[in-house]
Amino acid sequence: MLLFGTAGVPNSSKRRDTISGIIRVKELNLDCMEIEFVRGVRMREELAKKVRETANENEIALSVHAPYFINLNAREEKKIEYSKKRIIDSARIGHLCGARNIVFHAAYYMGDDPKDVYKKVKKAIEEILSVINFDVVLRPETTGNWKEFGTLEEVISLSQELENVLPCIDFAHIHARTHKYNTYEEFTKILERIEEELGKEAIKDMHIHVSGIEYEEYGEKKHLNLRESDMNYKDLIKALKDFGASGLLISESPNLEEDAVLLRDLYRKL
Repeated sequence: MLLFGTAGVPNSSKRRDTISGIIRVKELNLDCMEIEFVRGVRMREELAKKVRETANENEIALSVHAPYFINLNAREEKKIEYSKKRIIDSARIGHLCGARNIVFHAAYYMGDDPKDVYKKVKKAIEEILSVINFDVVLRPETTGNWKEFGTLEEVISLSQELENVLPCIDFAHIHARTHKYNTYEEFTKILERIEEELGKEAIKDMHIHVSGIEYEEYGEKKHLNLRESDMNYKDLIKALKDFGASGLLISESPNLEEDAVLLRDLYRKL
């Protein structure tokens, strides 16, 4: 079954720390929370262990989103090394928190041939995996802008070629990037492709981002609440339910928990 939760601490949490966020997620009868290391991995190991305890006590599944300052195709080698370190740090602290899935935006094309960028990203992830000696899954995310590495094809290929790598499927990003994939049939095509390329076990172990989205010709502009967007979330939830998808579904709408609850309730009614 799918677990529903928020990208970060719910807006209605009285305090803005991770532990308070987990408790608020539980109060909302949601199931999971993605810890957002947006500007850097600043959580200390002692706090991470307390986060794990709180999540276990409240039966809340956790994942991690690595910082946005990552570009495995940067021009400067130092920036690539910093990017790799941010993913490694996210995985290390995330593991201490009890998070298994480590989501990240991998790279920008920088005007380069996407095939060349793919090779650089794959090499960098291989190097990251070589120093990670704990149980996590790296989740390169489908991105919402054609200037960014992260097509559905790219993240599936990385998942085929590398162990302990699976995609994070952001349906809003795919819609913004392609101006398509917003019907029941199109959502089903995405799920069918994942199953064909990665096996049924990948459908049973998904990490999903959902939100409304405003987009322009080049792709994503900003996230919106679901009811204020053209995102066909009802058909998406039906497709996920009909396909038997399992894993974590994270609301990235500005209203966070409101849309997480909306999607959870819709899913349970089907």
